[in-house]
Amino acid sequence: MIATVLLSIGIVFLAELGDKSQLMALTFALRYRWWVVLGGIATASAAVHLISVGIGYFLGSALPTTAIALVAALTFLAVGLWTLREHVGADEENPTPKSLRASAAPFFVVLSAFLLAELGDRTMFATAALATDYDWVGVWLGSTIGMVAADALAIGIGILVGKHLPERAIGIGSGLLFLYFGTVTLLSTVAPALSGAAVATLAALVPALAGGVLLIAIRKRARRQTPIEQALPQPAPEAPR
Repeated sequence: MIATVLLSIGIVFLAELGDKSQLMALTFALRYRWWVVLGGIATASAAVHLISVGIGYFLGSALPTTAIALVAALTFLAVGLWTLREHVGADEENPTPKSLRASAAPFFVVLSAFLLAELGDRTMFATAALATDYDWVGVWLGSTIGMVAADALAIGIGILVGKHLPERAIGIGSGLLFLYFGTVTLLSTVAPALSGAAVATLAALVPALAGGVLLIAIRKRARRQTPIEQALPQPAPEAPR
């Protein structure tokens, strides 16, 4: 049992290093409290890995991963566009919309995002494969701990980075990262023949284009704003004596 837990922790932890879930954890840590993000990740990880060990140990079948991946991709793209839309109208004195930090249910936002991202991910398949040969309880515990530990590293990085960046930059960066995640997931699903480098390159074009459009929109909005000094009535010139 202990050996199975340790084996699962090691495999999942190494598999998650540099994976999109770590980038997602970092992004969420820039927006929400770290314990909310970690709680959502832990709950999602436990649920996903319970499903995967059930598939590997009891059912021996597969989930409709293509449909799940498409839903995840559309969700990430929608979140990214909505986040960027909020920041187009943000001003410098109140750069971050209140909805980002005072969300009604940030825990469920993190939970649902990680559930969609991890269903059908390579970590899920690795966990299912382990459960076919080892005790499923040990695999479930070890894989959950391994994923939470890997994402906790990313959360720590997000906390450190967030202390040195303005909140408006954090919000815009979060939106662009979600666009990248969504595009990577979409391309990997609809065009599986593309190599990893091609997917990453094409996906990077989407946030780059969105960032350019956002910059233009912010500059246009700034030019439309009339300075207070110009809005105030100017004193009349003194009459010659």
